[in-house]
Amino acid sequence: MEKALFLQDLKELNIKNKNVIDLYNEISLLAMKYAGDIGDTKGKSNAYYLSMEFLMGRSFYNNLMELGVLEETKQILADKGLDVNVFEEIEDAALGNGGLGRLAACFLDSAAGLGLPLHGYGIRYKYGLFKQAIKNGFQVELPDDWQRFGDPWSVRREDEKRQIEYADMTVTAVPYDMPVFGKRINYLRLWQAEGSAEAETISQYLYPADDTEEGKLLRLRQEYFFSAAAIGELIDRYVKSYGKKFDKFPELNSIQLNDTHPVIVIAEFIRVLTKTYRLSFSQALNIARHTFNYTNHTVLPEALECWKEEYVRKILPDVSDVLTKIAVFADREFLKLGCSKEQALGMAIFKGGNFYMANLAVFVAKNVNGVAALHTQILKTNLFATAHRFYPDKFQNKTNGITHRRWLELCNKELSALIDETVGVGWRSDISQLSGLNGFTQDTVDKFREVKRVKKQQLLNYIAEKEGVSIPANFTVFAQVKRLHEYKRQLMTVFAVLELYYSIKSGSLGNMHPSLFIFGAKSAPSYKRAKTIIKFINEVADKINSDESTNSVLKVVFVRNYNVSYAEKIVAGADVSLQVSTAGLEASGTGNMKFMMNGAVTCGTMDGANIEIVERAGLENNYIFGATVEEIAKLKLNGYKPMEYLTDFAKNAVETLIDGTFSDGGTGSFKELYDSLLASDNADNYYVLRDLDDYFKTLVKICEDYADKDGFARKQLKNVANSAYFSSDRTIKEYAKEIWNI
Repeated sequence: MEKALFLQDLKELNIKNKNVIDLYNEISLLAMKYAGDIGDTKGKSNAYYLSMEFLMGRSFYNNLMELGVLEETKQILADKGLDVNVFEEIEDAALGNGGLGRLAACFLDSAAGLGLPLHGYGIRYKYGLFKQAIKNGFQVELPDDWQRFGDPWSVRREDEKRQIEYADMTVTAVPYDMPVFGKRINYLRLWQAEGSAEAETISQYLYPADDTEEGKLLRLRQEYFFSAAAIGELIDRYVKSYGKKFDKFPELNSIQLNDTHPVIVIAEFIRVLTKTYRLSFSQALNIARHTFNYTNHTVLPEALECWKEEYVRKILPDVSDVLTKIAVFADREFLKLGCSKEQALGMAIFKGGNFYMANLAVFVAKNVNGVAALHTQILKTNLFATAHRFYPDKFQNKTNGITHRRWLELCNKELSALIDETVGVGWRSDISQLSGLNGFTQDTVDKFREVKRVKKQQLLNYIAEKEGVSIPANFTVFAQVKRLHEYKRQLMTVFAVLELYYSIKSGSLGNMHPSLFIFGAKSAPSYKRAKTIIKFINEVADKINSDESTNSVLKVVFVRNYNVSYAEKIVAGADVSLQVSTAGLEASGTGNMKFMMNGAVTCGTMDGANIEIVERAGLENNYIFGATVEEIAKLKLNGYKPMEYLTDFAKNAVETLIDGTFSDGGTGSFKELYDSLLASDNADNYYVLRDLDDYFKTLVKICEDYADKDGFARKQLKNVANSAYFSSDRTIKEYAKEIWNI
């Protein structure tokens, strides 16, 4: 960056009579002007990350930090009488739903920081994820027009637009490039659909409702839209430099498919090579099998996409033909390998009138990876067990990571300064140096406690401002902030909180340390049970917070419209990270890593990356409870009876769903939720009641331990000191060396 020129122009900037949005755009454009050019991709191996989501978070502070001008910018604006924090009213570009999109953003950040050529491709949604409002305790979805603030960090590339062909329409894909700053500048290219009003719906919303045929077809159009635009561009770029022989294509282009959404690109790639460049099908497939790699993010069957053949044929007939050819080729290969008919059917790409996209990805991809050690083991032994038997060399583990630049340097400058003072500044570029904190002294503990106090107060001030709930700074802060899904078991947490409440009321708990439970979560608009859980959390919060006999020791807050910027404050201020998914169902999680790096202990199950957190920071410095994967397997085998696990306090908590304690607004949804736990044939699918009592006792233990302030701070410091493994720098280095060869 031409730093001196930027700072000089910033000093000369007239800020009088300008609103925050105008200043945000002017300063951002000024930074873009002097930032430098995107790194050259020609003649070198590059990796490309195709993802339906990129949850980048607020760009202003992160980009100025990466460009090395954030502190100077703050000072120059302060000299002009402007606090840089005013730009916090500029909302995040919510182009993702949760961990999937945030992981993609962390990966791009780390690659740029390491000087590795990794570029992203996705969709420039007009509205992205909805803005969450809470009315009478219920989630209400509002359009989030993030572009109303301007989009100064993106550059429209009109001369690089492409035509995307469907059977019934042609859509123009216009690219917008967002630079990703670091040792080199990479790009995130987001495609915007233009043309007719119908065409423009393709890039209007992230995850439109798919409970109708029309909605499903729109999802399919979206996935094909950005995938076809991306691969078409990469093919054209290659042909321009190397001609129509594609033998070097895999060497120069390693394409990572982030979950199943972009997997249709495989068929599009083969379609273009065979139809436009006249390669044989077997040649094109062979090139594809050396180009594409697939990351699996879930073992939940409903999240493993499959498309009805009739839908694909209706709007993408040529792609449907290619998918069918791949499926036939795969079936023949399975038989040659000696698969039984049952094994071949399990791996089949086409069966029952549907194309199975995960099976397509596993068959074609050069590498298939899970995102935590346990998750990868489940892929090998369960979900893709047959594929692993016949293609064992495909499978790898790549435990997820987070960018410490945003999730420590940017969101917790106080802790960063303490780390600088304790181990030096080298950790900022070599995160492994955090391990030097393991030799902390009492002086370090004292200073860390002060950092925690400051960050907690900042968080509580923000909550008071945003949510209207005041909490004293002496409260222990527990946080469960993530997408709302039954397997993540926010319901179990709110039941445990009710158990605490009733125990305090009855006097059976004794002197519990004051505690705050923070929930932050959005439910998919069509996920009725998840929306019911949000309503229930808000009902419980209202009751507990208004009870003057207990609210000096227990409070609950549901933070509205939880997003990356809210997360930055919560992970820095929390004491305890609640990671309580049903064992075996959370692929990895990255929220657990963010909390760990900021000095929160983990209270969780042996699931996802929790296992690896405990391995590195020590079981004694975290709190593990609940059934293991093996124990749940036994319960399934022997017949799980949730009623057997109800203690008296747990029963009191669960029965508030039906005894009139709380109102569901006359919808009957609380009764349905109760029945799902106790009254249905397949009750309590996620083993909430199996783990509830153990969870409650663990929370009580944490409250007891927190009374020893120094002892608890030592546990927290041990987590910070051993969090380096969970930097996405480590993850990206592994991908670069073992998958992408860049």
